[in-house]
Amino acid sequence: MTDPENDQSCPVPDPTIVDPFPPARNGQCAPDGFTNNHQQAARSPGQPEAFTSGQEMKITDSVEGEGLLESSMRLKPHEAQSYRKKALWVSWVSIVVTLILAVAAFTVSFMRHSASAFGFAFDATLDVLSSFIVLWRYMNAAAVHSAHREYIACVVLGIVFVLSSLCILGKAVHNVATRMHPEVDSFLFSVSIVSGFVCAVLAVAKFMLGRVLTSRALITDGFNSLVGSIMGFSILISAEVYKNHPDVWFLDGIMGVIISLIILAYGIKLLADMVPRVRQTRNYERFE
Repeated sequence: MTDPENDQSCPVPDPTIVDPFPPARNGQCAPDGFTNNHQQAARSPGQPEAFTSGQEMKITDSVEGEGLLESSMRLKPHEAQSYRKKALWVSWVSIVVTLILAVAAFTVSFMRHSASAFGFAFDATLDVLSSFIVLWRYMNAAAVHSAHREYIACVVLGIVFVLSSLCILGKAVHNVATRMHPEVDSFLFSVSIVSGFVCAVLAVAKFMLGRVLTSRALITDGFNSLVGSIMGFSILISAEVYKNHPDVWFLDGIMGVIISLIILAYGIKLLADMVPRVRQTRNYERFE
């Protein structure tokens, strides 16, 4: 026998109508006695489903577990190749521009005894090397989403960061220990202003491309350009302070020390994050 109360609370659907949405789980009726078809229909067929942060994390983990970056889930093939070509163009421009700036900054450093200028020159050289690494990273069109190639590039960048930071730190400490005073002129100002603005533009372009391609290598290259921009402006600031307050001669060396420690910390963090991932994805070299 059936319970009349249950028959009233859960109306029997018309057998001629096929319900595409099953009723509530465990045989329970919806609060209004019907299924939540009206809630399902509220979302249009073409509207993408929203993911929670936990779901996005699971998708990222599963994609990386197959040797691919998260960009493989976001970008269509032609979009990925378009952004890859843009990354190559930005890297080539960065190599040419920062190489010129590095030569000018090294000249300023040795002529004006500026630790900040030496730090910027070394960072500009590092920017050239990191851009070459990004070129290698995206030279192979088939490896645009390769996680293994991405992590190898990041490990090389981390090593270069650590080595260059130690050189900058040694030069800055030497200038402070020997009480070397920087010499200020219009050439130093020109190099610092041009370097600051140019590196800032390159940093923005690299950050944007790195975010779209989910590339830690491009973001790291952008971070290096950002440090170069800060160094360029720090040359201007320390030189202006020394011009008006000669007793603060050590500011230039202190700025070099601080920036070198930032680069060192970033390089160590990058190595700590990427070395285990290189080992995890070494079996997915088919994208190479």
